[in-house]
Amino acid sequence: MMLVSSPDPVLDANLAVALDALLAEHSVTRAAARLHTSPAAMSRTLARLRRTLQDPLLVRAGQTMVPTPRAQALREEAAAVVQRLGVLLSPGTGVDPATLRTTFTLQAADLVGAALAPGLLRLAEREAPGVSFRLLAEELEAGPALRDGRIDLEVGSIDHVDPETRVEELVGLRMVAAVRPGHPLTEGPLTAARLAAAPHVAVSRRGRFTGPLDTALAEQDLRRRVGVVLPSHLAAMALAARSDVVCLVPAALPGAAPSPLTDDALALGLRLLDIPLALPPVTIGMAWHPRHAADRAHHWLRDAVRRTLGPPGNPAAT
Repeated sequence: MMLVSSPDPVLDANLAVALDALLAEHSVTRAAARLHTSPAAMSRTLARLRRTLQDPLLVRAGQTMVPTPRAQALREEAAAVVQRLGVLLSPGTGVDPATLRTTFTLQAADLVGAALAPGLLRLAEREAPGVSFRLLAEELEAGPALRDGRIDLEVGSIDHVDPETRVEELVGLRMVAAVRPGHPLTEGPLTAARLAAAPHVAVSRRGRFTGPLDTALAEQDLRRRVGVVLPSHLAAMALAARSDVVCLVPAALPGAAPSPLTDDALALGLRLLDIPLALPPVTIGMAWHPRHAADRAHHWLRDAVRRTLGPPGNPAAT
């Protein structure tokens, strides 16, 4: 049932709020006080409501006013409309993660996903047991996938994003050399020449043989030999654990807390060696579409990723 027939939604909302107050208070004066307006203004609003609804709504009965049958029929509907307006027009309110029942889809490289999943699962078990996660490989172009909702969040080294995409940096890392225990490079100081002379495995989804390490080596007239290129960091680390190839993996910056991105390398028993070259740092971040900026469920997701991969200033997912 339409409470009012005016085409102006703002006017309709104002009239609905006034009608709810009048039918609840049975008094122009008390309704005015409830809505922080003057009795004269409320009296004019009552007159408009009477014209719009073609019913007196409140009629005098001695010293009080009583609702008409039409007003009584509208009472519950008016209250419900005002309640819905309050929800619709109020800022986003907090959400209890324990009430969430949803699946979040994230896109991340395998190494990032492997570092992220344990922390997310621990946080979900503790705070949001109705939440599950779908992690996709880096196969989709992030901008369009975020825009059309195929993914909720991209996590990793964020680049080539659309102008409207929101990006937050989580942690800065450096690259180190990962080798098996007993590898020749673990004996004695690691020099650029020794690093270049060792066999290497490169990681590239596009099959590229070269990267920042090759640029740094070239500045010293050195060149490494890459025997194989793999699309997966996890596969490259597994190969390094069973052979003499060197695999580059991200690790925490000097003086920073250990990064979960090295957990899999350590689980494979790999030794992590500092690279004696000036390599550019690696920044891990997350990107999302601005339509999720005020969504409280998505806010929990971003906070969970932040606590899992970010610096210790954000409580770790332990």
